[in-house]
Amino acid sequence: MHDRLFINGCWRAGTSGRTLDVINPATERKFAEVAVAGPEDIDAAVAAARAAFDDGWGRTSGWERGRYLRAIAQAIDARLDELSAIEVRDNGKPLPEARWDIEDAAACFEYYAQQAEALDDRQGEVVALGDRRFESRLCWEPAGVAGQIIPWNYPLLMAAWKVAPALAAGCTSVLKPSELTPLTALELAAIAADVGLPKGVLNVVPGPGATGATLAKHPGIDKTAFTGSVPTGSKVMSAAAQDIKNISLELGGKSPFIVFDDADIEAAVEWIMFGIFWNQGEVCSATSRLLVQDGIAGRLLDALAEAAGRISVGDGFREGVQLGPLVSSGQYRKVLDYVAVGREENATLICGGARPQGLDTGYFLEPTVFTDVSASARIWNEEIFGPVLAARRFATEAEAIALANDTPFGLAAAVMSADGERCERVSRALRAGIVWVNCSQPTFTEAPWGGIKRSGIGRELGRWGLENYLEVKQVTSYVSSEPWGWYDNHSTLGDKG
Repeated sequence: MHDRLFINGCWRAGTSGRTLDVINPATERKFAEVAVAGPEDIDAAVAAARAAFDDGWGRTSGWERGRYLRAIAQAIDARLDELSAIEVRDNGKPLPEARWDIEDAAACFEYYAQQAEALDDRQGEVVALGDRRFESRLCWEPAGVAGQIIPWNYPLLMAAWKVAPALAAGCTSVLKPSELTPLTALELAAIAADVGLPKGVLNVVPGPGATGATLAKHPGIDKTAFTGSVPTGSKVMSAAAQDIKNISLELGGKSPFIVFDDADIEAAVEWIMFGIFWNQGEVCSATSRLLVQDGIAGRLLDALAEAAGRISVGDGFREGVQLGPLVSSGQYRKVLDYVAVGREENATLICGGARPQGLDTGYFLEPTVFTDVSASARIWNEEIFGPVLAARRFATEAEAIALANDTPFGLAAAVMSADGERCERVSRALRAGIVWVNCSQPTFTEAPWGGIKRSGIGRELGRWGLENYLEVKQVTSYVSSEPWGWYDNHSTLGDKG
């Protein structure tokens, strides 16, 4: 495993002289350490990215960039077992989920290889004008040097979501992984070097929050992309505002899951559990607020408590484990505090809420479900980012929609019903960037990802992810053979902003 900074195609110790301990959350033991990037290292990484952009990467064809992206995808696939194992030790998630993430990361690079190639065909697109004396064409150009800050819940996959579209667009990248899970981002840098990606196109600078803050406010950054908490996102946005930087933010959520009386209870329980217990509930889009219609609420909640109690909790390497440890001691304490808050708020705890028996070491928590949760309760309104579900009942469709939308977040939502027309009606009424019908959490590289309100700005994935890193330019030409004669013709021009 690599443990140093990756800047301008070279591995180097950080000028800060500090290191980060990398802890296995299943054992609470340190198993690696990595260098911390200081301000001088950020300067060097941004300078390297700028030089690489100016010296040619920003002018390469999409076909050329696609070759590198496809090579990275193939190299990730070739190291699937190794990278998955690193992810389990670094993050704690079960091995099958880690493998799924690594496969998705490879697929993301493959997808954006195709998008890079397709971008060549879009160049020079003609814009229809109302004046035949002029011709206007469009050019899509890379935004420049991208500063990218990613979270710890999907370490390599979040790196892929940022780096792949940036490189496809012709940007260069300075990537800051989470201080809790830096290892697979550094392996991505090694893969980029192995496939011959030009020096400076990708730079990886591990460090704590201060490192990310230095990157976000750096004047040499043209584009800032951040995934993480709302408070940190607000600071990143403020830093970007100083230089009017292009910015995209993918922030938190408190996503509702509405289940109507006519839903299949067995299927609903399966999707509810996947929506909150997958990846230990450390998912920005987790459907952590359950709304169940009165007619099936009792039966569904009983079935949910029984099924959640059967979930296997343990070390992610152990066969059959479905729920690993939380990522860190800090996150573990935070989630336990919310469990205590739920009890204090007089919500009914129907399962979980404690450390599983036999797991005396590691940041483990049983799958936890509260019912009878007040609409004003903290566990109903605040993002917990752990395997804790808050549930309440509703009577009518209108009530469910009102409760679902009564939140400052707007990342995702889900609705379950056998009535297709109702699903369509409710999905349109829900104020969220992503709505799932009769399911929860399926995520596809081809479809847009992002939210509204405090859940962020912009969209990742699909062609929208590529657009994040592009600037569109119009090139308008006077093509008439007649003299212009502006004294006679100026009144025919369109309005200007």
